[in-house]
Amino acid sequence: MTDKPLTFAIFGNSFQPRKSTSLLRVLSFLKSRGERVMFDREFYDFLTTEHMLDLTGVDVFDGDDFDADFVISMGGDGTFLKSAVRVGIKQIPIIGVNMGRLGFLADVLPAEVEAALATIIAGNYAIEEHTAIQVVTEGGDFDGCHYALNDIAVLKRDVASMISIRTSIDESYLVTYQADGLIVSTPTGSTAYSLSNGGPIIVPQTRTLCLTPVAPHSLNIRPIVISDKSVVRLEVESRSHNYLIAVDGRSYTMHEGSAVTISRAPFVTRIVKPNGLRYFSSLREKMMWGADKR
Repeated sequence: MTDKPLTFAIFGNSFQPRKSTSLLRVLSFLKSRGERVMFDREFYDFLTTEHMLDLTGVDVFDGDDFDADFVISMGGDGTFLKSAVRVGIKQIPIIGVNMGRLGFLADVLPAEVEAALATIIAGNYAIEEHTAIQVVTEGGDFDGCHYALNDIAVLKRDVASMISIRTSIDESYLVTYQADGLIVSTPTGSTAYSLSNGGPIIVPQTRTLCLTPVAPHSLNIRPIVISDKSVVRLEVESRSHNYLIAVDGRSYTMHEGSAVTISRAPFVTRIVKPNGLRYFSSLREKMMWGADKR
């Protein structure tokens, strides 16, 4: 614990309005402790214009022009993923306050937020370092976000036929997937899109990536786990001559002939875990993993 005021940068979801009570509790608590609070401008404008909240006494920042001791993500896991990308190379620890439904990443409940913040300010917390991944394309037609905390996938477009994905690992040919797509996920993302397609649950900090096919044409194609030091190269062929790249769920259209390279990002995402919050308890409680209702 330090006598110097801490700076908290707050991100939130401006598309799915939720009750403002939790946000005001966060703001009131931090102000009462003399901490500095900064708001992402888009979220700030949404709160002050749409919800008419009085946010006097806070600072506002634009884009990536911010620095803080902690970032607070107010929303669900989708908001957390977007916050993680905004933090990026800054590697500021992120606190996820769950204003959504599942809240696997954003695991601090609104009713617990004041106690959690008090614990964090007192220095009683752990930080989990989660691998992020990046995508680079050959062809120059990708103008989306290049970084993901969960997964990067190549997918067929709309009702198009399945696509062919020639896959190489560290310049060694692996296989050509005939499928609706292929997911490259981090351990963090193993419980997201990959899991719904039959991929394994991978514990964070295992330094691995998982390649999970989406609706493969062959039954003998299974997910494969590789080192996160590896570089994955994908060459896609499609009857419609285009396909999608989905970066943490945000989709972008690509044209056939644009090779895709996926590798570990030059930074990790640092997630704050107040004492008592652990991965396996979240797995059991949030995912109902191993639950037996008999």
